[in-house]
Amino acid sequence: MINKYEILESARTYGLDANIVEKDYVIGWVLAGISQRPELADTWIFKGGTCLKKCFLETYRFSEDLDFTLQNPDHLQADFLIEAFSAVTQWVYDQSGIEIPKERLRFDIYESNRGKPAGEGRLYYRGPMGRQGDPPRIKLDLTIDEVVVLKPERREIFHPYSDKPEGSLFTICYPLVELFAEKIRALAERLRPRDLYDVVFLSRLDGLGIERDLLREVLAKKCDFKGLAIPTLATLENNPGRAELETEWGNMLSHQLPLLPAFGEYWKDLPRIFAMISGIPSEPPRARIPIGEDIEDVWRAPRRAADITSSSWLETIRFAGSNRHCVNLRYGGTQRIIEPYSLRRTKPGDILLYGVKHKTGEIRAYRLDRIEGAEATNIPFIPKFTIELTAINLAPLVSRSMMPTDSANIRLKRSPRRSPRQIPRIGPRYHGPTYIYRCPICQKKFIKKTNDSKLNPHKGQYGMLCPGRTGYLEEIKSS
Repeated sequence: MINKYEILESARTYGLDANIVEKDYVIGWVLAGISQRPELADTWIFKGGTCLKKCFLETYRFSEDLDFTLQNPDHLQADFLIEAFSAVTQWVYDQSGIEIPKERLRFDIYESNRGKPAGEGRLYYRGPMGRQGDPPRIKLDLTIDEVVVLKPERREIFHPYSDKPEGSLFTICYPLVELFAEKIRALAERLRPRDLYDVVFLSRLDGLGIERDLLREVLAKKCDFKGLAIPTLATLENNPGRAELETEWGNMLSHQLPLLPAFGEYWKDLPRIFAMISGIPSEPPRARIPIGEDIEDVWRAPRRAADITSSSWLETIRFAGSNRHCVNLRYGGTQRIIEPYSLRRTKPGDILLYGVKHKTGEIRAYRLDRIEGAEATNIPFIPKFTIELTAINLAPLVSRSMMPTDSANIRLKRSPRRSPRQIPRIGPRYHGPTYIYRCPICQKKFIKKTNDSKLNPHKGQYGMLCPGRTGYLEEIKSS
């Protein structure tokens, strides 16, 4: 299990509460544990907003629940679920050190509003944060009352933490187009803020690669199975829950996002989405932002939050651009409001942020190592160019042999074993003060046992070599 310090650093990078990041960390291991059970691995199909985050989109809202469609109705029994998850939680503990007490497992089977059986589970856990009192929980929503239109895909789980196994973590899930169709149907059926956010966010992504005809076909089958008409804009505008949707916008989303977009900004984007569903021709794709001749292709940020830096500005820029919000950029001792579009690498190795000044429309490039800070603003923008800040995972892992079938196939970087009663060790494994130095060039942190400010040459935050120099003391921790 990673330590509390890594969770706090990741939370700072993403601009979120540490408890939300800790839950994301635990969710990754729970998904991996489910995939290790032979009776669950190929019959539990992962779906929902958490699936979008963990399997397809790195720059996306953090989610808290796990939603599955069960292909075997016999699995929707409390005794079976308790037995299966007792094994899952034991595997998770053996591999990661995360405690999910078996005696606290809870599964309730109930009748849905369509008169079909459904299930809800509660997994309580003790993770790296080591919170006292009642432990936090992850909710599982289980259903068999669902039509699976397309063949499920096997995908790698996005786990941006240092204890990711060498063999990776995997799960089986809906294809992206089916997740999109499910979100549109769910928006019309229950009118919840997260569904509106997801539908609009997905529709805005450049390079999503979804065929509109296939989306309409899948949506039609989803709605037909539920006995619903294909939703229209009028369906939502006339829904009596429209006022509550706006009221609950902040309550349900603010803790999952570093900056909450305005409700009206997303609601007014629905006509474009329903025009797309109805088959009205869309606008042609936007061109990529112009770049110089010595610029290479798009640069992607490191997958691990700890490899980005302790500063959150890079993720702030990626989040703001993906949500079509301007950034207040501090650069060269001044501030400017820009529309962020793309990250590129020069042939000499510098990383550039390409953007447009919001007021003047001038195209500018900013070296990442010279950016002094950035804050997402509430100023929306209409993209002039393709936004290339969100990594989209479109390639499924189709080979069954790529899916680990037992814990022996996953080689961990370390295998922490401890007694369930032992308090997780947080921080360095030695006694005495800890000195934390920061490189003045790349802002990378170094933890030392001695009060020595000299830093050796090292790999900086963007893969560039940083020369040895004197760092500055940022913090002293006692242990």
